[in-house]
Amino acid sequence: MTTIYEHDVIVVGAGGAGLRAAIAAHEEGADAALVTKLHPVRSHTGAAEGGINAALRDGDDWELHAYDTMKGSDYLGDAPAVEGLAQDAPEEVIQLEHWGMPFSREEDGRVSQRPFGGLSFPRTTYAGAETGHHMLHTMYEQVVKRGITVYDEWFVTRLAVTDDADPSERECHGVVAYDVATGEIAGFRATGGVVLATGGLGQVYEHTTNAVSCTGDGNAMAYRAGVPLEDMEFIQFHPTTLPSTGVLISEAVRGEGGILYNADGERFMFEYGYATNKGELASRDVVSRAELTEVNEGRGVHDDYVYLDMRHLGEDRIVDRLENILHLAEDFEGVDGLEEPMPVKPGQHYAMGGVETDEYGATCVEGLYAVGECACASVHGGNRLGGNALPELIVFGARAGRHAAGADLGDALIGTGRSGEVEEEDGLDLPVEPGATTGGDAVADGGAVTEAGSVVEAAVEAERSRVERLMERDDGVKHSEIRAAVQETMGNHVNVFREEEGIKQALRDIRKARERYEDVYVADPSRTFNTDLVQTIETRNVIDVAETIALGALARTEFRGAHWRAEHQERKDDEWLKHTFVTWNDGTPDLWYKPSVLEGEGGEYEPKVRSY
Repeated sequence: MTTIYEHDVIVVGAGGAGLRAAIAAHEEGADAALVTKLHPVRSHTGAAEGGINAALRDGDDWELHAYDTMKGSDYLGDAPAVEGLAQDAPEEVIQLEHWGMPFSREEDGRVSQRPFGGLSFPRTTYAGAETGHHMLHTMYEQVVKRGITVYDEWFVTRLAVTDDADPSERECHGVVAYDVATGEIAGFRATGGVVLATGGLGQVYEHTTNAVSCTGDGNAMAYRAGVPLEDMEFIQFHPTTLPSTGVLISEAVRGEGGILYNADGERFMFEYGYATNKGELASRDVVSRAELTEVNEGRGVHDDYVYLDMRHLGEDRIVDRLENILHLAEDFEGVDGLEEPMPVKPGQHYAMGGVETDEYGATCVEGLYAVGECACASVHGGNRLGGNALPELIVFGARAGRHAAGADLGDALIGTGRSGEVEEEDGLDLPVEPGATTGGDAVADGGAVTEAGSVVEAAVEAERSRVERLMERDDGVKHSEIRAAVQETMGNHVNVFREEEGIKQALRDIRKARERYEDVYVADPSRTFNTDLVQTIETRNVIDVAETIALGALARTEFRGAHWRAEHQERKDDEWLKHTFVTWNDGTPDLWYKPSVLEGEGGEYEPKVRSY
């Protein structure tokens, strides 16, 4: 018997974006439910440290915020989304305060704001160095207060989407999920819409600030259901992560005045001309490349990292504003940040690209939305500014939740799918055939339902069959071996510095991983709390997402934002002021492009040299 749970709006994921979407849908009168593989307050939003950008003070305004964001994006952001973020962020931050979020405050009672990289005004609102943690708990309180249903530790593995040949004609009717506690596979029917809020994809890389749960699930499911993935080559590497673990050391340290030194004691951001105006507060891609250049040229500490020093800030200021950083440095590196500098190096942190949406979170599949890090509106373009992730969660989470609940938000200015001006990729030199293998179906299913009957019921049966095939195998390849191989090649070849032959080698290695996944097996025979099964399914998502990143990286023959190519050391606006899209076309990745949207409310943003 197939169990089907029914709600107006199904939100997949319960981090910052998912919680805000569910609250917004509920405020519109919809019966909203959260389906999440983690308890809401364990979501990775809780690891966000720095703050929330919003133009709240005299002397600042949303236009300045939008300009900084567009410049930071290296002019690959879409103006309607960029301006929507800047316009809506103040109201959303004030709403959080009214809900009880414990923001840090000035002596006069105003909410504190600090400088962050790439900003022309200190507009980053924060709660110590645990902003995401407090935001998560504040919104979860609102979910509980409203009685919104939460399906806790239900891992969504498939979208229930119709099988029309044209993805823009498809409809999403719900999702299929695996109950980790019982092993049940059930359907969730959405009469209004499904909102994907599944977070990041950091597990594509070994050295990452992301939690082990960040496996690109929403990206991969939407991709296999026919939704384009946009600008996947743009991966942010945060300049200050702890070398041994990848644990994040917040940009707030540099925002408060922390200084970067190399092994020779030189303040290299200034002394070597990487950012002679902003120094440590240049955008993240600039600082990450500077650090690695120092290491590669022999000025790194132990040929591995640089130093971040905050001792001069004084104990009172550090404890008041950065106490959490002291604990992280002590716990993971054995370093007392009050007495000695902290070792730091770049680590994978954030995906600027994701599931293509308009500025309200809608995709080209009717009834399917995406918000947060799994989505791409595009707000961040080629590079995200620090402090812009958390406002994205609440601004676009609120918009998508209202839209899915039936609210009329106006006409979208950003088209989705193959609407508008489309340019097909022609002649990309691929070392192997990407996409689905031919021997089995482990990484080849398209996600759209072809069987007769209820779309959701058919999707449940298809997923049960797939899980049974995985569980029936007695031996084969362990998912951990496959995932480790993907992480290694992505870390070696599709990292901060990228070369053509390296990217091609990554594509070859990902192809081998696909072929090995055909023989994957689940070692744990249990039907309850089977994390081995969960991670095996996640590894399929890691493979699909890694391939789209590598394909975009090979195709984009320029240096823009976080995407650095050894063979192409300049930004090519005449050729590449456009978004990269990858669509899963019957198992074959299909690469194409659309121009970025630079026309905003006050006119067109003119691309300029991005210097700090």
